[in-house]
Amino acid sequence: MSEAVIAGEDAEGLGEALEAEGFDVSRIEGFADREALEAAGIESADVFAITDTVHATGIPVARELNGSVRIVVYAHDSLPEFARPLADLSVDPNLLGPDAVAEEL
Repeated sequence: MSEAVIAGEDAEGLGEALEAEGFDVSRIEGFADREALEAAGIESADVFAITDTVHATGIPVARELNGSVRIVVYAHDSLPEFARPLADLSVDPNLLGPDAVAEEL
């Protein structure tokens, strides 16, 4: 089974869409720091999804802990400059629904 870790409120329902596609989804409550990422299972995750760009500082940490994780930003706001090169996919929820994103992942 594929695994995904989600950081952010997920008001658009990406987590539910990923679960419908067969992902085992873990959610980070609070800030996406090293401790929270490890507790959520980032080391074995296939996808790290950020639904609020306030969690962008978790991107380099996630990449360090799991070099093969796909990093997906599913948020209305733009990523800070430092995190842009580390994200594999950035999608505005206004442009593509959560079901379509989950299906592609």
